[in-house]
Amino acid sequence: MGGGAGESDPPPPVAGEATKPFQVDRALQALGFEFTRVTATEVAGRLPVTETCCQPFDWLNGGVSALMAEVTASIGCYVASGYRRLAGVQLSINHVGPARLGDLVQATAKPVQLGRKIQVWEVQIWRIDPSTSECKDLISTARVTLLANLSTPQSMTIYEEGLKKFSSKL
Repeated sequence: MGGGAGESDPPPPVAGEATKPFQVDRALQALGFEFTRVTATEVAGRLPVTETCCQPFDWLNGGVSALMAEVTASIGCYVASGYRRLAGVQLSINHVGPARLGDLVQATAKPVQLGRKIQVWEVQIWRIDPSTSECKDLISTARVTLLANLSTPQSMTIYEEGLKKFSSKL
């Protein structure tokens, strides 16, 4: 999502790709992340903590938390900027508690500053209480700074349309 300003346009879709289901973010969704809200003021979703997401001690890998933070903030920035290309400038994350194998975690990204060129988003990742489905323990907190409003390649209109359809169904 957060490609730099000097990157070239992605290649055109390969025959048959149009029939694939839309994915907001391939890497994060491959881990099992499910988006539950996508708007210009909040992006949220949940991830079951599986072996794929864990470090050797069966705790959620900090890199997975960082991926959740960067992706949710980037998607929010993309929508808030009017579907303009963006680039991540800085990610700062603090891991304050563990999530263990078998837990369910929720990431929620909200804007701190929605400037025309720079956006700052705060992301909190919580462990979900299985008995109440409510946020119980804070796992990580992150701040993501993004350069917004970059020129958008024509090829990205397919992604924009897909994201609009996807988020309208949530």
